[in-house]
Amino acid sequence: MRVLYVDIDTLRPDHMGCYGYSRNTTPNFDQVAKEGVRFDEYYCSDAPCLPSRAALISGMFGIHNGAVGHGGTAGDKRYMGAPRDFKDMNDSNNFNNIFRKAGMHTVSISSFPERHSSWWYNAGFNEMYNVGKSGNESGEEVLPIALDWLDRNQDRENWYMHVHLWDPHTPYRAPAELGNPFKEEPQLPWLTDEVLEEHKKMTGPHGAQEIGMYTDVPNPRYPRHPGRVDTPEQLKDFIDQYDCGVYWADHLIGQIFDKLRQQGIYDDTAIIISSDHGENLGELGLYAEHATADYPTCHIPMIIKWPGCQKGITDQAFHYQIDLVPTVADLLQVAHYEKWDGASYAPTLQSGEACGRDHLIISQCAHVCQRSARFDDWVYMRTIHDGYHLFDREMLFNVKEDPHEQHDVKAEHPELCARGAKMILDWQEEQMLSSDSEVDPLWTVMREGGPLHARGHLKEYLERLEATGRAEGARILRERHPDEI
Repeated sequence: MRVLYVDIDTLRPDHMGCYGYSRNTTPNFDQVAKEGVRFDEYYCSDAPCLPSRAALISGMFGIHNGAVGHGGTAGDKRYMGAPRDFKDMNDSNNFNNIFRKAGMHTVSISSFPERHSSWWYNAGFNEMYNVGKSGNESGEEVLPIALDWLDRNQDRENWYMHVHLWDPHTPYRAPAELGNPFKEEPQLPWLTDEVLEEHKKMTGPHGAQEIGMYTDVPNPRYPRHPGRVDTPEQLKDFIDQYDCGVYWADHLIGQIFDKLRQQGIYDDTAIIISSDHGENLGELGLYAEHATADYPTCHIPMIIKWPGCQKGITDQAFHYQIDLVPTVADLLQVAHYEKWDGASYAPTLQSGEACGRDHLIISQCAHVCQRSARFDDWVYMRTIHDGYHLFDREMLFNVKEDPHEQHDVKAEHPELCARGAKMILDWQEEQMLSSDSEVDPLWTVMREGGPLHARGHLKEYLERLEATGRAEGARILRERHPDEI
């Protein structure tokens, strides 16, 4: 058995052809979708990068594994503590070790562990390759490692390979020689001139006037990545550059698929294509960041081509990324670990049977502190720390009719807000009742000064807001966050 996990950082499903995108960004991934199962309502439980992968690898929600942020205590997974034996059982039963238990040789090509000092990610891998640029590399530096490994191991029958590309992740960095294949494509229809003008008035890091988080100064190392967007033409180019990253990642992974075909093993190789999170591309006024617990940030692709399983079908049920852990365990006939929070959907792959969840709770504690309920056509968002974006305490969006979250309709649907709030409360209580810790790590983040990316920046940012015609936003932020100035 051979399994290839294609991990494309910051990949939005709605920017992929197989999910209905009008631009031809992902021809290779689209072909795999025709040969397997495409999951349409798939979400990371904890965003962004570090929390999402901690959840996937552990098979646990962040509220259980403890890693929900990008810094402070909640930037690390919890120790097992007194119950720890000779080995950490959480690591011994992580996602990577499912493949080891199934008798497979495991290899990862990723710089994620170094980028976030998250060395637990390597538990279960026989081989680890890191180009040493902490996620700032482009995929053409990663591809040769994967192709060389396949050449050297073409006679090996049982392996699992994890290949991780960062190209759609900020800063956008596709090589110059790619050019812009989307230059003649029309702008996304929802990003009108009027929308851009409204966004330029908003406060918050990674806004239209501060794509560099708290600054508009571009990095000369990444000429594709602007410091700000002022005009419709600049906004159009900004979207094009994200799509170039998606296209480049698909192009590179396509060469791995070609190698498998040349070796005569493509048809018998399981292929999983997914991401850790999506990307704000103007939604809620944010650009080039994955900073919220909302639909664009937490909605991710999942495509699975598995030998002997369903082909060319789609699944509309709700799933978490952590559900992949028990699903693969079932497919490989490996016993489940009692602490996994995921629910297997192996029957969907094997027979097309729907077996998803009624609703999901999604979280973000690196840029903001939010928890949201995704149910029916809705996402209900609850904000504890706004990350200086002036979000209301609660927001409600119909993501079927309004996928770019332009219209907060909480005033029109208080009953749905009550339903969403109860889902979040019930979930939090259920998770804490089954937790090894008496501490909810969201509140650890708050007690340590708030989300990492909103610490230590407010004073200078208020001055910038006042100097760029947004004094009213600065005034409100002073009132909301008096202890952070």
